[in-house]
Parts: sequence; C-alpha cells; structure tokens
Amino acid sequence: MVKKSENIIVGISVGDLNGVGSEIILKTFEDSRMLEFCTPVIFANTKVFSLINKTLGTNIGFHGIDHLNQLVVGKINVLNVWKENINIEFGKEDQQLGKYAVLSFEQATKALKEEKIDVLVTAPINKYTAGSEDFKFAGHTEYLAQELEGDALMLLTSEDLRVGLITGHVPLKDVSLKLNESLIRKRVEVLKDTLIQDFGITRPKIAILGLNPHCGDGGVIGGEDDEVLRPTIKKLFDEGNLVFGPFSADGFFGSESYKKYDAVLATYHDQGLIPFKTLAFGQGVNYTAGLEKIRTSPDHGTAFDIAGKGIADFSSFREAVYLALDIYQSRSQHQQITKNPLKITEKQSERR
Repeated sequence: MVKKSENIIVGISVGDLNGVGSEIILKTFEDSRMLEFCTPVIFANTKVFSLINKTLGTNIGFHGIDHLNQLVVGKINVLNVWKENINIEFGKEDQQLGKYAVLSFEQATKALKEEKIDVLVTAPINKYTAGSEDFKFAGHTEYLAQELEGDALMLLTSEDLRVGLITGHVPLKDVSLKLNESLIRKRVEVLKDTLIQDFGITRPKIAILGLNPHCGDGGVIGGEDDEVLRPTIKKLFDEGNLVFGPFSADGFFGSESYKKYDAVLATYHDQGLIPFKTLAFGQGVNYTAGLEKIRTSPDHGTAFDIAGKGIADFSSFREAVYLALDIYQSRSQHQQITKNPLKITEKQSERR
C-alpha cells in the first residue's frame, strides 16, 4: 500500500556537526509545510540540536525521543542516539565529532534496514574525521553497499541531468584497471532498472562516456575505448538496450548532448561530477541507486569554511528530501503494478 505523504518517515543522519549539516537540516524543516510531505526523525541528540537551533537563530520545535516507537507523525522528531554532551566548534576538523557523525549514520542505516524508517537522507560527513579502525569506508555509498542488498551505484541527479559512475571513489591510476565488460554491464543494468522503477521511464536511453581524451583517437591515446567500452556497448545495444557511446567527454556536456538521454554513465568520479556540479550545483542530489532501500544526500560537502555563519544554502538538502519521497512513491507504485498483474485483474473482475 502506498503511504500518505505525512506518514512517510524520513530518517536523517546529521553528518559532521562542525560542518553545515545541522544548518541545512534546520533550514529545510523551518518551513512547516515540509511536515505535510513527510515526518522527519533526526538521529542525533535533542540537547545538541536545541543548542544549534538557538545558535543559528532558526525557530524549530523538536519532539525528543529515546526509541523510534515514540515517534510522532507530523512532528520533527529527534532520536537521542547518544546522551553525553559534546563540544561543537563550527569549521573545525574534529575526529571526536567525526565519530558522532558515523554513529548517527550507522544507527539511521540500521533503522532503514529494519524498516523503522522509510527513506534515509544523509547530511555530509568529512571523510578524514569519520575514518577510523571501525569505519574504513570511502564514504556513505560504500558503507551502504555493504549493509544493504543490491548493487550500489552513485547517481547524481537534477531536474534535467542524471549522471552515474562506472567507478566511484577509486584513485585515478586504478580506473583503467577496473574497467571491464562485467562492471560496465552491471552498472548499465542497475541504472536501467533504476530509471524504470524509481523515475518512471519506460525505455531509458543511456549515454556512456569514453575513458580517454577523444575516446582514444583510434588507439593513439589509449586503447580502452576501442578494446573495452565500444564492444561492450555494441553487445548491450544488440541485446535490446538503448545504450549509446562511447562519447568524448570534453564536448558532451558543453554541446548539451546530455539532453538527448535519460542518464549518462561516466567512467570515473571527476569525469561525471565536475560537469554535473558545474551545471546543477546547489540543486543536485546524490542518490545511491541499485539498493533495496532509498538513500539520498545533498551534492556538497561539510563546507567548514562557512559553517555556523547562517549562510549555508539548504536547497540541495531540501531537494534530497523531495527526491527520496518521490522515489519512495514511484517505487511503491511500480511494485504494486508489477507484483502480480493477473491477481490484480482477477480482483478487479470480482468487484465488477
């Protein structure tokens, strides 16, 4: 059954508390109309968030809870995942606070797995302060890939642009070593399924960017495009997939060729994220596609340089909330439609 909007529970991990995460969360839900779309639960500490609320001058009332079964629909709930007082110094890298960012994220992920929340929206963490012996992950995506079922795909999305990554948080020197037919096929399959069930696109058209400058210029500037990408794309197309490329990355976005496709697959991180953030920064959302559960986040980092100054733009975080809700509804409807069409038809006939 598709839930009513206000009954969709949005879990929120706070990110690094010395960054802008708390500010963009507070500013998003300062607009009371947001509670018509969902019920948020922030995984943090009520006293800490009340102090930040006062410091930033936002005007929000919280419903503090110690267990998720105490959650109240239509309220901004703050779940106490730690009890002790902590010292916040906006703009400072602090590994102790990094531990609380990880604790918030891990507890929110656990609640997502246990279906105590419906979707997860994560505020930015600092990879340096978050890293530890207990959390050896390059970011949110890699942890979720371990904890949740499915094949995780980093997908940056805005109103008219979606960019996925064949390789994610991988050093540039290792990209060509990881690029192979199996990985490309897996990414195309995940992206295609995502576009169908999460974005309602019946026959998705996907563009794939080349690895080397000018797609290798016939092997003069590297052979991966002709030896790996081109034959794999041809096989996928011959199998009935609307997959095209490889396209030379330098002119693809400037010529607005991306507008001809429902999504783009970049071969490595910066090849996809630099043009995406140039075209859509502040309005974009990072969506972890391909998993059994829904997680989104804003398209920016902790922004220590402006933290605590009350000037952070919350647009991307708000869009992350909206996208999580849209995908939840789209996925629910898709699952109902495809669950058992014969039974649905039989029930409809019985009613007549």
